[in-house]
Amino acid sequence: MDTATATDIYKTKVTAAFNGAAATYDRLGVEFFTPMGRRLVERAAPRPGQRLLDVGCGLGATLLPAARLLGPQGSALGIDIAEAMIEQAGREIERQGIDTVELRVMDGEHPDLPERSFDLVVGSYSVIFLPDARGALARYARLLRDGGRIAFTSPVFSQDTFPFLPPLFTRWIPLSLLEHLPAAWHPERLREQLHSWLEDPADLTAALRTAGFRDVEITDESVDMTAVSGADWVTWSHTQGMRLLWQHLPEDEAAALRTRLTEGLDALRGDDGVIHIDVPVRYVTATVDR
Repeated sequence: MDTATATDIYKTKVTAAFNGAAATYDRLGVEFFTPMGRRLVERAAPRPGQRLLDVGCGLGATLLPAARLLGPQGSALGIDIAEAMIEQAGREIERQGIDTVELRVMDGEHPDLPERSFDLVVGSYSVIFLPDARGALARYARLLRDGGRIAFTSPVFSQDTFPFLPPLFTRWIPLSLLEHLPAAWHPERLREQLHSWLEDPADLTAALRTAGFRDVEITDESVDMTAVSGADWVTWSHTQGMRLLWQHLPEDEAAALRTRLTEGLDALRGDDGVIHIDVPVRYVTATVDR
């Protein structure tokens, strides 16, 4: 299979997964993307009157708080490859009465947008999962006006943890389960695509400089992921990137994993009755080099 075909299949599977999850995405008794999005906006620091692009905007966890800071003279464009995500985000924008936001279905890897048309490009847990993320970074640099900035989040990767989840999940999710995933998500492919340039801050900095950025800042912080119950977390995980794993697991292995996760997470309840999980998140900002 040639590279172009493999990439198309990968994107088709990801698009289908998030189209299927859009109605319940980040709405099932678990808080994570919303607080992470707010923190990313704080670090991105959009200013009134600016024009912002949100790559992989989902339901607007980053897009909507950013739009409020841009004010009536600013504007924001949210793009997502999943049409259902854009539809759901549109309903939320209408519900909140925000009239400075535009939404489009678009492949974030190859944004069909005019050069030098944005002051800020943001992406929360989105940019890094593009098949050619480093190439996409260079395209975002061209979309930015002089002095424009990029801000995005990434998991804090390590070689021995389940992708995109905190280290404690290795108690319940053996890496061997990844063998059930499509080839693009197998451990060796993920390390090649993600760990090879995201795990070491020096490599990430070099990638951004090659893409046309300077003044790179990388900060790792913990986001307090909360869940009402272990069962709620498992249900929620079917609406996120982990959905791809659930879809490919044999029924008996999926049932066993649900039990391990539910029981293990319920044992972590705090005094407030809520499950708290510290999730390390990497926040990255940089300025276009012109």
